[in-house]
Amino acid sequence: MKITAKIPTTKSSRIHGIGKINAGTTLAKIVEKKGAAEVLNENGVPCLSCPMSQFEIDKLEIGKVCKMYGLNLKKILDGVNKLK
Repeated sequence: MKITAKIPTTKSSRIHGIGKINAGTTLAKIVEKKGAAEVLNENGVPCLSCPMSQFEIDKLEIGKVCKMYGLNLKKILDGVNKLK
């Protein structure tokens, strides 16, 4: 039996040059973008310096992190999406 199911992808799930980062994008994907770690640090995202986050960085969505810490999601998304 041959499985031919396709895994759906969206433009918003792509990082390098095509789509935008959104509230559901993980920190692991965001920090792949050059300069994104600086934007996150400037906006008070504590996860990059937390030793425990390294175990879950691929599951931490920026929207949930912002809600948890009371951070301005729109400002962060604007900042990382302006990066080339």
